[in-house]
Amino acid sequence: MPAFDAFKTKTFQPIGDRISVNEFAEDVRQGLGKKGQKELYSKYLYDEVGSALFDAITVLPEYALTRADARLLRGHARELAEYVEHPSIVAELGSGSGTKTRWILSELVQHHRITYCPIDISESALHKCARELSQIDSLRIVPIAESYLDGLRHAVGLRPPGTTLLLLFLGSTIGNFEPARAEEFLSDIRQLLVPGDVFCLSADLEKEVDRMILAYDDPAGVTAAFNLNLLARINRELEGNFVLSRFRHEARYNEDAHRIEMHLRSIGDQQVTIANDFTVDLQDGETIWTESSYKFRTENIV
Repeated sequence: MPAFDAFKTKTFQPIGDRISVNEFAEDVRQGLGKKGQKELYSKYLYDEVGSALFDAITVLPEYALTRADARLLRGHARELAEYVEHPSIVAELGSGSGTKTRWILSELVQHHRITYCPIDISESALHKCARELSQIDSLRIVPIAESYLDGLRHAVGLRPPGTTLLLLFLGSTIGNFEPARAEEFLSDIRQLLVPGDVFCLSADLEKEVDRMILAYDDPAGVTAAFNLNLLARINRELEGNFVLSRFRHEARYNEDAHRIEMHLRSIGDQQVTIANDFTVDLQDGETIWTESSYKFRTENIV
């Protein structure tokens, strides 16, 4: 473990294990092999290309969530920094490039030396995050390339005795969890925190349906490219033979479940092979479900 006083460094090597190709392949086989609705896990959307495309999505006029997050954090950064007593660690689940977190970190380091642990499965996002924030004085950056809970366990292990941890889970990423799994996940997080720690969670509220769908199906086609890149990733990493032009990005709102769903719809009947040992047949109009984004009402999250 690096010494706690090593705050400024030019090299940021993420700790943790990358998701293995075997794990990726097994998840793809299970998801595409399902009877009924085929699906792929949304975490696989975020390879190097996918992370770059998502960064582009966050600045689209139709996607206001990131800007709303940034406004709230900028406006309340000092208040939040003052609320956390004896801070030493700031951990962020699904940090991405870490841009929004700058406001909080800049306030905290005025009075404390802070270790910032961005936790993300995308190593390219972690390297970008480290570059973005490396100029903040009295800040040590320890990128963690792990799943949320495993990464948080790593971050908790860096905590000096008698100090507290600020945990950030922003961008309404909690909306990507099924409700029962979200409750289980939050309970698991609670078991890793101790009295005095602070957990900052953001969630996206329900809005007009047309407005929500537009955020996930922008006219420029950036979200479509982000979604289709998942098939391209399977081609690149698992020797798949998806023809991307034979799929169409689709965003829909499930009013009963209060969630946006992203799908990839097959154009025509087709057969796809992956690594020469797995084949999936898709009928014309059949979809592969790639992501859910639950939307909340105030009474559901208070």
